[in-house]
Amino acid sequence: MTEGNRMLKIGILGCGPISQAAHFESAVKAKNVELYAICDVADDLRDRMAATYAPARSYSDYDAMLADPDVDAVIIATSDAFHVPASVAALKAGKHVLCEKPIGTSVDEVEELRTAVGKSDRVLQVGHMKRYDAGLQSAKEFIGAEMGEMLALKAWYCDSTHRYAVTDAVQPFMIKSANAKKPSGNPKADLAQYYMLAHGSHLLDTARYFAGEIVELQARMRNRFNAFSWFIDVEFSNGVMGHLDLTVPVRMDWHEGFQIYGENGSIVAKTYNPWLFKTSDVDIFSEKTGATSRILGADGHFYRRQLEGFANTILNGAPMTGANIDDGVASVRGMVAAMQSVKSGKSVKLADVGGKV
Repeated sequence: MTEGNRMLKIGILGCGPISQAAHFESAVKAKNVELYAICDVADDLRDRMAATYAPARSYSDYDAMLADPDVDAVIIATSDAFHVPASVAALKAGKHVLCEKPIGTSVDEVEELRTAVGKSDRVLQVGHMKRYDAGLQSAKEFIGAEMGEMLALKAWYCDSTHRYAVTDAVQPFMIKSANAKKPSGNPKADLAQYYMLAHGSHLLDTARYFAGEIVELQARMRNRFNAFSWFIDVEFSNGVMGHLDLTVPVRMDWHEGFQIYGENGSIVAKTYNPWLFKTSDVDIFSEKTGATSRILGADGHFYRRQLEGFANTILNGAPMTGANIDDGVASVRGMVAAMQSVKSGKSVKLADVGGKV
């Protein structure tokens, strides 16, 4: 469905921190996207963002933005609790959807969304933007082309006590509003749930990106000195062994990365705080050459690259390079399984889980 040089006209729902830090800039910088509309119920916040980014349209009502025939697709950048209903409404209105991760907070609602996607002819992509890290992409290419059979994967995601010293220095000054729409409960009231949704979704998706479908896991969790640590043993459908470490926060620098052991080589990676927009250091060792290689100087704006990939799929029929609805559902099922395994002390099959994270 090539459409020449036409730009994808995007509407962004939500003018809060994630839009200010990532999505507005991505939409104005993307080579194949036009920031056409923004929407937020907080008039003061929306007007401030409209003055800064100059979209063609500014809406206080989401249904009105969805009714605009010139809006091709929406980015859903709201609180997690609103992701599924906002996505379903957009699909019913005939809009393509790029929704922030996690795609939802319970198995039932994400399965409802999967059904809605299946009934539509629209593209829905989940905002697991780490798939657009050129370092991770180089690892994925090596796995598919040269590594042969995978033996094991270890991955870790450890947010730091020093994260805000870093992010406050590099992110734009966040504009807030007392009129912003918020979920009924405080998302941070249950910190274990909050950390799993915010960070565990990334860790699980990265593991699946490299090693494939997760069928079963067993998790342990400890909470000491206001830090939460999950050690998760993972079984992949292809027999690969996996171990995941989610610890928030660590008393050290940001600590994220992975190791993969394969038949014809191995991979060791270090990933940086995402707001540094720095490509991961991914060292790929080839048994064939006896040498290690690393991609350098790559474009590290994962959010803009994600949006360009999303637009390329819609405008030109290119294969989706990001996470689809099945990936989003699998991530939620994995998080629910981990939380249930911690409570039961037993391994949990992802296909059997239900309920909320």
